[in-house]
Amino acid sequence: MSTAILTGPPVPGSQLGPDLLALGFDVQQAFLPDDLPRLLAEVPTGERVALVDPRFLGHVHALRLALTDPRFPAASVSGALTVQAEARPALTRALAGGTQAPAAQAGTASVLADDIAAAIEADGVAVHHPELGSLVATVPADDVAAVEAAQAIAAVDDESVRLRNAVKSRDGFFTTHFISPYSRYIARWCARRGLTPNQVTTASLITALIAAGCAATGTRGGYVAAGVLLILSFVLDCTDGQLARYSLQYSTMGAWLDATFDRAKEYAYYAGLALGAARGGDDVWALALGAMVLQTCRHVVDFSFNEANHDASANTSPTAALSDKLDSVGWTVWVRRMIVLPIGERWAMIAVLTAVTTPRIVFYALLIGCAFAACYTTAGRVLRSLTRRATRTDRAALALAELADSGPVAQLVAARAPRIPGPPVVAAVGAAALVAAALTQPVGSRQMIVAAVFYAILSGLAVARPLKGALDWLVPPLFRVAEYCTVLILAARSDVNGALPAAFGLVSAVAYHHYDTVYRIKGGSGAPPKWLVRLIGGHEGRTLAVTVLAAVLATRDTDFTLALTALAAAIALVVLVESIRFWVSSGAPAVHDEGETA
Repeated sequence: MSTAILTGPPVPGSQLGPDLLALGFDVQQAFLPDDLPRLLAEVPTGERVALVDPRFLGHVHALRLALTDPRFPAASVSGALTVQAEARPALTRALAGGTQAPAAQAGTASVLADDIAAAIEADGVAVHHPELGSLVATVPADDVAAVEAAQAIAAVDDESVRLRNAVKSRDGFFTTHFISPYSRYIARWCARRGLTPNQVTTASLITALIAAGCAATGTRGGYVAAGVLLILSFVLDCTDGQLARYSLQYSTMGAWLDATFDRAKEYAYYAGLALGAARGGDDVWALALGAMVLQTCRHVVDFSFNEANHDASANTSPTAALSDKLDSVGWTVWVRRMIVLPIGERWAMIAVLTAVTTPRIVFYALLIGCAFAACYTTAGRVLRSLTRRATRTDRAALALAELADSGPVAQLVAARAPRIPGPPVVAAVGAAALVAAALTQPVGSRQMIVAAVFYAILSGLAVARPLKGALDWLVPPLFRVAEYCTVLILAARSDVNGALPAAFGLVSAVAYHHYDTVYRIKGGSGAPPKWLVRLIGGHEGRTLAVTVLAAVLATRDTDFTLALTALAAAIALVVLVESIRFWVSSGAPAVHDEGETA
């Protein structure tokens, strides 16, 4: 139970007390400012506490935004302040500092809760001030102001605002126009029945897995059912985020589920399509793995570019200015969002094509669409990087180094090698040599192993210096391309029965590790522990391992498949256990994507 302390005598006829009770607060009354330290001390240290001016007038949703959002240690609107456990010491110091009540400050319009919020900020605690838009939150200075505030409250339906704000401010065309107009009402229905976003997220995952199972049947009826269920899964996927925003039910577990389940659902569906095609005599595992590789590498490009420029100074360019200008023209916004094939458009395309065509056509469409989107977005980011004069920070360089996922071999080379210029060029040469060898050299040849060793050495050289150059954000995506494509090519060229499905499982496990790394960095908690990266070999170590396994076992009927399966299972087990431990821990950040359309 959270506690709200009214900072003065009650106002006759005020609805404030019942509103706070409805928001889950136990309401206490401080008739004098001197009562506040005592009442605060009576609240258990681990609980949220709010200070609210009894004269407060505003929408209930304005209070909800200010007082119940779990993501911030302190938050405030005019006349209301809340702090969680980590900000309680600052609140105690502010009250002990003698902050005075309005009545004690003659001739001013000071509000005690606002004064304390300012004192907490001065003490070094970040206080979140939610954007209210048309919502009202005020402490009127006199009767005239009170009447005006009451009129402003009556003029705006806060439930409509709450529903509207439950939808992402930036989303794809399909999601915005075909899903969100009704999914927000599903979110409200769920909220009124006590369902949580995590339950809806889990329902979305289960629905997608059932869809994958239907696709795996290889029948037309199964494909039609799979397409319908995939759309239903996407509706639930939109609903969980809208439910979280509608009811402000953010959590660390929710952040983890939100960050990982989208990829799990999509890639499981790819596997279902591949299984269904195999039942019909068509082997499309290489296409399924190619689609997963391409989609994952697209995301790594986005993540690396954004991290490199997250806090860069002088972060402008003519290309960015042109992009902003295009965004000012309404229709171009939707066209530019659609051509990158975001998740809504992509899943709609997959669902429709599954129902009316074959898995092979689905994957061809995916590969063509994602390849175009990857070229478009990567070219734009390269142009921005070349035309801007940004100074990147140590934090950005560290994030890129963590995204690189360098293992023991690369780290050893980086520690002892000279810091040569051009990290992206070095990484590109190593990746190109490795992929070219995988395409042209015999799978079990010494040349393939030499190429993998050469790649490992160049990988270390590429990260030997801080990644602060204009195009250094390309280093992690180049490593992902090299590792994933090598696994795909070696499995496809080995002609070993079951090698491609096993390779699909291996890339899935490694991709999960890379997504987990991304979302930890986005949350400000840094990459996974170094022991984990060393244990699973780093990108160059895993590439070397797969290359050696192919050289030793590819000529044997199923040994290569068994080795890939065992490697995939071992990596998945270690990565999942550590990831779950992290994301369910109290220290994990509650980070939810609000603007990404991937």
